[in-house]
Amino acid sequence: MGFIAEGFRQALHLIFSGDPEIFGIVRLSLTVSVLATCAAALLGVPLGSWVAVKKFPLKRLVITLANTGMGLPPVVAGLVVMLFLSRSGPLAFLNWLYTPYGMVLVQFLIALPIITALTIAAMQGVDPRFYQQVLTLGATDWQAILVSIKEQRLAVLAAVIAGFGRLTAEVGAVMIVGGNIRYETRVLTTATVLETQKGNFDLAIALGLVLLALSLAVNLALTWAQQRKAAAR
Repeated sequence: MGFIAEGFRQALHLIFSGDPEIFGIVRLSLTVSVLATCAAALLGVPLGSWVAVKKFPLKRLVITLANTGMGLPPVVAGLVVMLFLSRSGPLAFLNWLYTPYGMVLVQFLIALPIITALTIAAMQGVDPRFYQQVLTLGATDWQAILVSIKEQRLAVLAAVIAGFGRLTAEVGAVMIVGGNIRYETRVLTTATVLETQKGNFDLAIALGLVLLALSLAVNLALTWAQQRKAAAR
């Protein structure tokens, strides 16, 4: 049990000592996950809302694919993105392999089906008559969809929170695409794996605690905003 207590002590030391490497890792972790979540939300929320309220051929197939994408193995996503960004890949001109840009891209692909599928589930709770009523008042399709999103904003926000939570805990994809390069692409999850492999369990525990605290703080903020909106209704 001694090394666990030492892990807690080391975590507090890392947080309050202002270690530049640790804070650089924290900053990169947060930046990559937030950017990927925002990009996935900007596409996934409108897409999921449109799929939920509209009638079109193969709608069930699209919903099935979105639900299946929620279980996409991160290492598979990482492998695909790495192949596309590699020197012989079609996106080699971007030079994003082993950079934070590539990490954002792969996390975007992981979060997109999660946010899309959960948004579809949330927006299916909208009464079709409500959507049609908005249309009869002169709104366009997208205006009616935006009104419906506002009506279900708490459930949609929960979808975004779920996407972000998945990304903060992700290891395999960012390690494959980012390479876990010190000072450049090392994030909290990959740093924790590295220190565990090296046998530095005290530091690994400390990094894990910092990751847990960071994830908890961000999700508490999002949940607070969600519940505040719920109380105001």
